[in-house]
Amino acid sequence: MPNNNKELTLSAPLSGPLLTLANVPDAVFASGAMGDGIAIDPLNDTLYAPCDGEVIHVARTGHAVTLRADNGAELLLHLGLDTVELQGDGFSMLVKQGARVSNGQALLRYDLDRVALRCKSLVSLLVITNGERFQARPITLKAVKVGEPLLHIVARAAGETRSDEPQVGIEVSGQIRIVHRGGLHARPAALVRQTAQRFKSRSHLHFGDRSAPCDSVMGMMGLAITEQAEVHVSCRGSDAEAALQALLKTLSTALAEEVHADTPRVQAPNHAAEDGVLQGVCAAPGLVTGPLVRLEGIQLPEDPGGHDVEEQRQRLRQALEQVSRDIGVTLENAKARHHADEQAIFSAHLALLEDPVLLDAAYLSIDQGCAAAHAWSRSIDVQCQVLRQLGSTLLAERANDLRDLRQRVLRVLLGEAWQFDVPVGAIVAAQELTPSDLLQLGAQGVAGVCMAEGGATSHVAILARGKGLPCLVALGEALLEQAPGRTVVLDADNDRLELTPSAERLTQVRQAQAQRAALRTWHQSLAHTPARTVDGVDVEIAANVASSAEAGEAFANGADGVGLLRTEFLFVDRHTAPDESEQRQAYQAVLDAMGDRPVIIRTIDVGGDKQLDYLPLPAEANPVLGLRGIRLAQVRPELLDQQLRALLQTRPLNRCRILLPMVTEVDELLHVRQRLDALGTELGLGERPHLGVMIEVPAAALLAEQLAEHADFLSIGTNDLSQYTLAMDRDHAGLAARVDALHPSLLRLIAQTCAGAARHGRWVGVCGALASDPLATPVLIGLGVRELSVSPPQIGEIKDRVRHLDAAQCRRISTDLLNLPSAAAVRQACHQHWPLG
Repeated sequence: MPNNNKELTLSAPLSGPLLTLANVPDAVFASGAMGDGIAIDPLNDTLYAPCDGEVIHVARTGHAVTLRADNGAELLLHLGLDTVELQGDGFSMLVKQGARVSNGQALLRYDLDRVALRCKSLVSLLVITNGERFQARPITLKAVKVGEPLLHIVARAAGETRSDEPQVGIEVSGQIRIVHRGGLHARPAALVRQTAQRFKSRSHLHFGDRSAPCDSVMGMMGLAITEQAEVHVSCRGSDAEAALQALLKTLSTALAEEVHADTPRVQAPNHAAEDGVLQGVCAAPGLVTGPLVRLEGIQLPEDPGGHDVEEQRQRLRQALEQVSRDIGVTLENAKARHHADEQAIFSAHLALLEDPVLLDAAYLSIDQGCAAAHAWSRSIDVQCQVLRQLGSTLLAERANDLRDLRQRVLRVLLGEAWQFDVPVGAIVAAQELTPSDLLQLGAQGVAGVCMAEGGATSHVAILARGKGLPCLVALGEALLEQAPGRTVVLDADNDRLELTPSAERLTQVRQAQAQRAALRTWHQSLAHTPARTVDGVDVEIAANVASSAEAGEAFANGADGVGLLRTEFLFVDRHTAPDESEQRQAYQAVLDAMGDRPVIIRTIDVGGDKQLDYLPLPAEANPVLGLRGIRLAQVRPELLDQQLRALLQTRPLNRCRILLPMVTEVDELLHVRQRLDALGTELGLGERPHLGVMIEVPAAALLAEQLAEHADFLSIGTNDLSQYTLAMDRDHAGLAARVDALHPSLLRLIAQTCAGAARHGRWVGVCGALASDPLATPVLIGLGVRELSVSPPQIGEIKDRVRHLDAAQCRRISTDLLNLPSAAAVRQACHQHWPLG
């Protein structure tokens, strides 16, 4: 029965003894990750409504139902534990989603004996899933009968919840398939939260019989949503429809860094395979030697208790604010350097730092007498345990992000120095390092890192690969038993840490390190000279960049030009589109950074896996086959016209080249050329920039000759061309390794593109990832490619590769490669004909 608009007394939905959630034999419910509530060990066979309300979710398997009470509290009524596995057998749902129910109305019946024999436990739960707005106060902890007073629901005090939460408004819902590799772990959950917070509406994610608010990263991770799972999203409020569409897009768009060509292999380590050697898993390749240095985590002394509650609350708030500012600085630095991986990782950390599940648990511990440091540490430890018990290796690895936040906040609370005491060139050993640890150690010049725990897909592994820092994980507890200071060899290429290397082995490793360093220096010394084959064929080695800063780096590294400027950097992470003036200045800055060298600027390529806040697009079942690239320009022509006007105002115009993405037919090219001519006339210009077409769908490759008749050049985007040709999503965890651009079918399309362009005297470049693969360089030259656009650090290496090739020989051998049966066969042949040095 309601007491007022906010408070509510719930009656018992079942008869039986009561348990607190902490005593429920289920890690997620017991941790409070799902919210406040209570449990009943039922003695009857019918579940009743604890209050008046609306049915907002019915479990597919009929064992759970979620109600929204009239005061806005959302109540999950869950009969038994792991009963979802019964697939509805023994359950009979008596209400439908959307139905209005009264206090005491029967919601579902079940076969008490049948279900009890087959489920983990009959213990049933009543949980407030929007616990960020409400808290539960038990009226009794004794046994109850159906209809007796059970819980008092109270709205949280002002300041504990969002002031803009809607109490009225439409509710909309939709379903989507989760595409994120490994399911909804920390980073994608943080993106969902970030998306939800842009809207006034309240949003929830429903999976199976569980629900979580979209503004709680821990709540969403607690759902243990797997890759390719279907989830239900509900939004209620004045902007519910917009919120729903945005959330569906976020949930259906895989993270860019989830697929890497260099994703390390994972194998079960054999810790006793060889005396003096620990076997692990390669997280980042490399071969180094140095002294072993052990890092210890922060250990807290025993908490005597009896602290001033408000003082400890204030200490924790100040520490959280300090760490939040520190992470903000890290984020800004990552953005300035355009390090997408770092941005994604530390954005997720910032979201976790604000997570209501973590904060509520910590403040509750303080209220119970704990010191701030112990309360925060306990809150983190509980959530780490929850993630470890969810049965997902990836989620268990994500617990490391929580441990990172534990360390950072404790350092502030305890006043410990942030700088590690490690010498330059050391090999660091630890139980498990955190992302911020890794950044700090990299800045201090360590040679490599190795961990007793950890995984090859962890955030630390991603950062280590990005920094070129050799890293081994999963070495086992034996790592922590090694005496510090001993000289070891970290051979991440072969998954081993050599504890007792001979003098001969140390000499060999040091020579290999010196040779690699000398080779890099040699490549860089010749990076500014042209790339010309031994038989006199010039190949332009350009760079893929996303800003004027990266263009400057490319110029310093010897780039012959910019082969691909991704203009999306101007349009993303903002609430309004850049105007014509801002765009012109940005494009001009790139041209200026490249001196007298040409710059190819791709028109905006959003849609698909790249979404804009201010450009709402309808949810698409398969976004990569939907409105993206030039197709978006067709439905929003004002965006393209504005961009073309900005490009036409750059100087000198003859160094500016325009590239059109996702072209599939000649008319699309002709239309843009007509717009370019019309806008040039409006601006009183007598010249036009070169206009090129990106070949990234099979249709464009097959029409290359017709496109080349009207285009000034063609540029092959092998990333998309691979997935479209092979019908394999390059963001699919199980298929990504097979999306290989050296597949003979891709090579045939490249050959056809080059042949078609040659008939009209047009040149062909490659700006996809294949251009950066030294193994592919001779094949591409042999097929007729005359420009390769690569990442700036690889310019010297690729130029050196070209200088050792005979173009005529490349042509003869590459023609034969078209007849091989697989990408693996092509790679094997390339190693035989053109071995890498």
